[in-house]
Amino acid sequence: MTMTFGSLFAGIGGFDLGLERAGMTCLWQVEIDPYARAVLGKHWPDVRRHDDVRTFPPHTHTHTHDFRVDLICGGFPCQDISVAGKGAGLAGARSGLWREFARIIGELQPSYIIVENVPALTARGLGTVLGEISSLGYDAEWHVIPASAVGAPHRRERIWIVGYARGEPAGGGIAAGTFERGEATPSAWPVDTGHASCGRTYARQPNVADSQSVSGGARLCEDESKRDGSRDVSYPNDAGRQQQRRPKSVRAEQFAIERSGWWLSEPDVGRVAHGVPSRVDRLRCLGNAVVPQVVEAIGRAIIEAKETGCA
Repeated sequence: MTMTFGSLFAGIGGFDLGLERAGMTCLWQVEIDPYARAVLGKHWPDVRRHDDVRTFPPHTHTHTHDFRVDLICGGFPCQDISVAGKGAGLAGARSGLWREFARIIGELQPSYIIVENVPALTARGLGTVLGEISSLGYDAEWHVIPASAVGAPHRRERIWIVGYARGEPAGGGIAAGTFERGEATPSAWPVDTGHASCGRTYARQPNVADSQSVSGGARLCEDESKRDGSRDVSYPNDAGRQQQRRPKSVRAEQFAIERSGWWLSEPDVGRVAHGVPSRVDRLRCLGNAVVPQVVEAIGRAIIEAKETGCA
């Protein structure tokens, strides 16, 4: 039987596309942004949509089983968690919407959950998120995975939390095994999976994330060197250092990156098309979107674990 899923903070459907490619079926989406919701309507015209996680499931439906799915996914807002923000963390108005995510999980009780956010979550709330997932009855594992792990020419690291209800056959490194085996790297782009950090937490230990989850993930990258000899911007808790990217020269950097296949770092966005309709909305939605190929790889690993009964 095909697995079903519901998509919270759906955006333009990165999660939805990835899980559909893995073989799952989307039953509902929740997204507050009108432009993003219009994109969802174009590509998923027959899927039920709601506009606010705070009022989902809708009160007009007295039976929550109308929205029961095998898996709930979503990337809750990162503005209060990101190092570019003010650092309010889960106490912030935007990132605090994680509480609604957790509430919905508790009400609908899916077998699996996938949660995404920026890597700074490891230092700004990961223990709380894992603890709440645990208190809801789920074991969980988390992994910091770059977009380059699926063949993209840039890092775009994100933290992925995979939770599974006790008794579900999904333990033993569901996502880590997928990327370590190289099954998610089909293209010839440079692959960089060596900096991923990870950890697990268990429902039998509510409100406790293991030591690797908290301390091991705070410093996300031991070696920030890039293929062109320059340096990336710093990662959270990196001993207070703010390593700025210092190219040898613009021309040398351009040559090195063209040779390696990696995208130039921002703010050089010459690759972005100008003059297209709704360009600002499109850029904003793309910036908030997840990489579908990462979701697809995780989705396939969940289906494989479910079908083989691997625990």
